[in-house]
Amino acid sequence: MPRLPNLVLTSAVASLLALSAPASAQTVTFPMRDGARPDTTTGVPHVQIGVLPVPELSEEMLRQVAEFPGVVLGATRVSLPGAVGFQLTRDVPIAQPQAIVGGREFAHLHPDGSLHAALHPETALAAIDAGWAVAHPWADQRPGWEGFVMIYTPLDEAELDVVLRLVRSSYTFVSGQSLPEKQR
Repeated sequence: MPRLPNLVLTSAVASLLALSAPASAQTVTFPMRDGARPDTTTGVPHVQIGVLPVPELSEEMLRQVAEFPGVVLGATRVSLPGAVGFQLTRDVPIAQPQAIVGGREFAHLHPDGSLHAALHPETALAAIDAGWAVAHPWADQRPGWEGFVMIYTPLDEAELDVVLRLVRSSYTFVSGQSLPEKQR
């Protein structure tokens, strides 16, 4: 995926790029995110600029991710100090090892409430197009990282629901295991 920080891919471009997606790819849509996209750095560390976290939403996200089967929360292996890694236990298969940045970590939550996650490239394009994410600066640097994105900090419960949908999608993409439907 080309490095396009803070640019929206149009539906037409996403559709053209999806033509090259593997046959196993699913059509993915997200509601358009309200408001302006946060500014982000263009290098590493890849962080949002001027966005404050909503601690209650970050805590709820961690609570729900901790309930995913075979996921352990802990210090990230690949991000900034204070980030929480979402790591698969050894009994969970890894269907997309090329998408893993380090260890068995499929995503991590930054102290500012944003996340990095490995998504199916089609899901990443849909999330970018709808304003929920931006491609990581290194997404076009290594095969398998085409769907590596920063998901913006959720600012309310409706945004948290979409962000959790993306995190669930990351788990499913990396592990090849579907999660049970969310009961909330």
